[in-house]
Amino acid sequence: MKNRLKELRAEFGLSQQELATRAGVSRQTVIAVEKGRYDPSLPLAFVLSGIFGRPIERIFTPDTDPAQR
Repeated sequence: MKNRLKELRAEFGLSQQELATRAGVSRQTVIAVEKGRYDPSLPLAFVLSGIFGRPIERIFTPDTDPAQR
């Protein structure tokens, strides 16, 4: 899954730790999500969506075309 987390964090002037605190997760979780090593749970995706005021699909997108799965 691709994401715009790092870009949005920069746009909002948030450090990884600040985002982690707001989202109720560890900084390591934020790092892993940003690097694409961890796909967030649906509840976490909704929390991040709320923090950035963007729909989930504007933050996270699939790596491949769903029709190819």
